[in-house]
Amino acid sequence: MARAEPTGDSRRKANWEARHESIIDTSASIFARRGYHATGITELCVANNLGKGALYHYIGSKEELLAAIHDRVMDEVMAGADRVADEGGPPPQQLARLGEELLDVIHRYPDHVWVFLHEFPALTGERATQFRQRRRVYERRVEGVLQAGVDSHEFRDLDPRLTAMAWLGMHNYTYLWLKAGGRLSARDVAKPFAEIFVRGITNPPLDHA
Repeated sequence: MARAEPTGDSRRKANWEARHESIIDTSASIFARRGYHATGITELCVANNLGKGALYHYIGSKEELLAAIHDRVMDEVMAGADRVADEGGPPPQQLARLGEELLDVIHRYPDHVWVFLHEFPALTGERATQFRQRRRVYERRVEGVLQAGVDSHEFRDLDPRLTAMAWLGMHNYTYLWLKAGGRLSARDVAKPFAEIFVRGITNPPLDHA
C-alpha cells in the first residue's frame, strides 16, 4: 500500500514543532548564560532570528518557554526511568542504570539542566504545580528501587526518601563539570558513581562463622 503524502496541515505542524524545539534549545543556552530574569524578550528574538510577534506565536509567553525547557528535561529523565523499569533486574542494577540514564541527560542537555535546577522558582501557578508533581514522580521511582532493595535485604535498612535525595544530589551536581566533549563521558562517570553509592548502602554479607 502506498504511503499517504503529508498534507499541507501536517507539514505546517511539523515545521512549527521543529521551530518550537529549536527555540527551546537556543533559549535554554541564553537563560543558562544570563539567567531567566535578566534575559529580555528582545534578546530572545535576536538569538532566535524572529520578530516579537513571531516569537510569541511559538512560545506564548516567556514563562511558557521556561516551562518547556523544564519539560524537555523531565521528558528525557522519565523516558530513561521507563527504560530502566522495562529492563527490570535486581535493585542494585536498576539504581546503577537510573544513574546512567540521568547522567546521560545532564551530559546531553547541560544548558537545559542548568535552567532546570536554577530557575524553577520562576514558574508560577499551574506550571509550578506541574513541575513539582513531575519531579516528585521521578523521586518516587528512585525511592521505589531503594525500598525494593531494602525489602529484598540487598540494601541496608535505610530511609528511601533521604537516600534518594542523597543519590539525586550526587548525580545532579555533575552539571557543573560534566560537559559534552570533555574528558569524561556520562558512562565514564556513571559506573564509579554506582559503585560508590551502591557499596555504601548494600547489606554486608552475613558472617556464617
